[in-house]
Amino acid sequence: QVQLVESGGGLVQPGGSLRLSCAASTNIFSFGALGWYRQVPGKERELIAYITTSGLINYADSVKGRFSISRNGAKNTMYLQMSSLKPEDTAVYYCNTRSPVRGLWGQGTQVTVSS
Repeated sequence: QVQLVESGGGLVQPGGSLRLSCAASTNIFSFGALGWYRQVPGKERELIAYITTSGLINYADSVKGRFSISRNGAKNTMYLQMSSLKPEDTAVYYCNTRSPVRGLWGQGTQVTVSS
């Protein structure tokens, strides 16, 4: 079964850092461009960063300069390094393809930024 599994979330204080992982069940490059999304209750899921197969990267303005997306082909894993976290970064974080596929949405990983 082709799937993406998120992990690495948790509780962190404002200004802290976390690294999220997105593990692919198969060759991660077979998914094409991959992205990180986040969702807070009552709001739509938003794309915050993506990386193409050629390594081109794009960030939403809300995370630019604080978050870094990367991919390790040997481990079939994509990462999101988050630093200078703010309370407004609190959300459930998901990974999916750049054009999201319904069947690839996982459970997500909760990130809570609070003192």
